[in-house]
Amino acid sequence: MKKVIKYTVIILLLLSLSASTAYLAYLHYFAPHYDNLSGQWTARVDMSGHATSAALAWLQDIEAVSPSWQDMEAYMQDLEIQVELKMEQTADTQGTFRCRVSPESYEACNQAAYEGFAAAFRDLAAERLRMAGYTGSMDQEAMEALVAETFGMPTVSYLMNCVPALLPSLEELQAGYDGSGTYEAVEGVLTRQYEDELPVAEKTERYILTGTGLVLSRDPDSDSAGLLLDRYPLAYTLKRHGNP
Repeated sequence: MKKVIKYTVIILLLLSLSASTAYLAYLHYFAPHYDNLSGQWTARVDMSGHATSAALAWLQDIEAVSPSWQDMEAYMQDLEIQVELKMEQTADTQGTFRCRVSPESYEACNQAAYEGFAAAFRDLAAERLRMAGYTGSMDQEAMEALVAETFGMPTVSYLMNCVPALLPSLEELQAGYDGSGTYEAVEGVLTRQYEDELPVAEKTERYILTGTGLVLSRDPDSDSAGLLLDRYPLAYTLKRHGNP
């Protein structure tokens, strides 16, 4: 009798182990996989190209000595705005989100853009003076003093007052990025439904989840391509902070 009970227990244990193994194999190979996008995400969106283009356009309009794109781009390095995205998964493929542009990062980026342009402006002014035969000092400090004397204000202040904006306004960027609502993530496609009063109620992007990185990209021919957000960049990467 004891042997029968012993064998029965062993058989039941083996059957239980086999069932557990089969279930785990099913989960691994056949069960649907849902990406968990929960967390605090941050993107640093490059604005260098926009600032470079705006600066070159103004120089061409005033018929000044115009540098090449590559020369001007060298003055417009590390111009980034910070976009913060909070996502909370509430079901297998669904959740809520809140997105915002950091106003502090915008102000810092805008200031850096004009400081970079001021350095380029002083160098271009020195080049023009050199072509005109001027033989005095033409280093950055001397040129800054000359600009301040000529225009009655520092170079950065002069450019901020007289040059068209190097960056889109904060309000324009907020219109493209800010908002909250619900999302659905299915087979590499992230669809966000906005609750706020925005130019579009829905935004669809391809996504790739890579460890702590979330790469979002869009179709340039999508219906929302008219939004400022969708004019740049085609793709950007967010970094996750903390555990999902």
